[in-house]
Amino acid sequence: MSTDFRTTATDAALQGALDAVGDPVRRSILRQLAAAEPWTIACGQFDLPVGKSTLTHHFRSLVDAGLLEQRDEGNRRMNRLMRDEFDRRFPGLLDLVLDDPSAT
Repeated sequence: MSTDFRTTATDAALQGALDAVGDPVRRSILRQLAAAEPWTIACGQFDLPVGKSTLTHHFRSLVDAGLLEQRDEGNRRMNRLMRDEFDRRFPGLLDLVLDDPSAT
């Protein structure tokens, strides 16, 4: 059985979106998702320098901002970047984040 966890991008507030993309760990999550096919990366597969509880907090922030959709598949939580939906709400914002030349 699959369970979806998401906030629609149309419900996301600008300040929440800016807060979400302002964190370097969350930007790394977004870049990794943008480089992958939807629903192919589980939460435990991200290459990030943070612990599990901190990572959970970052995922929740991205879901709440309307940037990330999650669903459970068995014992894994899979992720999808909600790029089209977010771009309709905040045109160009995600492009700026993903194309940032100062990103590490």
